[in-house]
Amino acid sequence: MYGQIGAGLGAIALVVSGYTFMTTINKPVKVNPATVQAAFTDHLSQNPALVGDAVTSYMDARPGAAAAPQGEAIREYLLTNPGVIVEAINAYEAQQKLAAAAADGDLITTNAKEIFEDGFSIVRGNPDGDITMVEFADYNCGFCKRAHTEVEKFVEADGNIRLVIKEFPILGDGSVLAAKAALASAMQEGGAKYPEFNDALMVHRGSHNETSIMAIAQEIGLDVNQLKTDMDDDAIKDQINRTYALAQKLRINGTPAFIMGDQVVRGFVPADRLEALAESTREKG
Repeated sequence: MYGQIGAGLGAIALVVSGYTFMTTINKPVKVNPATVQAAFTDHLSQNPALVGDAVTSYMDARPGAAAAPQGEAIREYLLTNPGVIVEAINAYEAQQKLAAAAADGDLITTNAKEIFEDGFSIVRGNPDGDITMVEFADYNCGFCKRAHTEVEKFVEADGNIRLVIKEFPILGDGSVLAAKAALASAMQEGGAKYPEFNDALMVHRGSHNETSIMAIAQEIGLDVNQLKTDMDDDAIKDQINRTYALAQKLRINGTPAFIMGDQVVRGFVPADRLEALAESTREKG
């Protein structure tokens, strides 16, 4: 009987999942799982009959449904023991996280060459580092701007991180222009200006447009006319399209996102968590 309860509660548990993602109109939405779960649990505690009614309806509606007395017994059990709901949600979430982590690991293995050695993504940090961290970022993303400082702090403190930047413009035309400019900057002076340009684009307050991008390029000493020409190169467009395709394969539809070892982390990550991920990756060998 309790297996049937768990199946019914699985659908309820989906309500408390959260992810930083992009809507179809390219506006970022942040869902805090803890906030949603707290509100959800509080609502159930104040309205326990909702749970019983939902489970009874589920039992009665499913093919080969249990007899009404069994459905009523389940309802009464949940009303008497409402804490079971929270336990079931927590257990379901834990199972989902394990399954998602395993799926991410498989996707990383399958797409390893394109993730870590695509031949065009810019490498920062220590090129000979013992761990490679990949970052998908957008220059118009507020969370990416916050993460940029944390990533720099982590990479500098560790000293042995090979950082691969995936230009992943998903927040409109300004983002695409900035990503094209960043990639095109690597075509000047052997890519020597890219790190400074990358930093300047990220710390810029507000959204980017052609004016802001070219002003930054001029300020750091890039050849702006050449940059504009290179931005229209088919190779640059192909690189961005390859990153879009890779992100889709990896189920990355928001920024920032990070890959380290066999893990994909979606959303903002502070430096201390990146340190923990690096330690875990090294322990796995």
